[in-house]
Amino acid sequence: MRRLLGCLAVLILTLFGSAAQAGIDVKIDLAAQRMRVTTTDGEAYDWKISSGRKGFRSPTGVYRPIRLEKSWYSRKYDGAMPHSVFFRGGYAIHGTTAVGALGRPASHGCIRLHPANAAKLFALVRKHGFGETRIALNGSQNDGLSRFAKASGTSKTKFTKAASTKSTIAKAKQRHHDITVAQQRQNGWEAARGQILLRPTLPAGVYGYQPYYPSYPSSGGWR
Repeated sequence: MRRLLGCLAVLILTLFGSAAQAGIDVKIDLAAQRMRVTTTDGEAYDWKISSGRKGFRSPTGVYRPIRLEKSWYSRKYDGAMPHSVFFRGGYAIHGTTAVGALGRPASHGCIRLHPANAAKLFALVRKHGFGETRIALNGSQNDGLSRFAKASGTSKTKFTKAASTKSTIAKAKQRHHDITVAQQRQNGWEAARGQILLRPTLPAGVYGYQPYYPSYPSSGGWR
């Protein structure tokens, strides 16, 4: 009897221990647009996703499911969301008919999956339960914003370089102008000096070109 009770106790502990360890780990890489799903009973999946496109970013962080909806329709965005696993407010992981867009941002913030993969995840969450499901969203989604920022930075750099070039050209022009003015002044002085040197030599004792009147006024003249 004791042996039978011991076997039952071991069996119960094993069952409860397995149940306690059972769970799902959902890791969503927004930069790579991939989802990896692993379970404690050995299942592993790697799927392409579509996260929020430009203007509709997907949330990041760690969450647990809050609601399951096998057939859900978004009246806000007028689209079907089969096998939805809601994890934060109106954000959910769900299937999509736009399978051609998987692998790049294309949603309004939800995480889209191929319909078959969404159905599989839905079944796993239902099997293991909300409390044993962990959903982690990490990374920065490639929605074009980083490319826009890079392009803006490049334009700013080009503008700075252009402004610097204009300033250099202006300084060079100013230096050229200053040199030209100095040369013109020098040439003007040389010309004036030449003219002075070409003037006839005045005789000794001449006071200037003004009329000079000596003490006897009858004989005036130039001296």
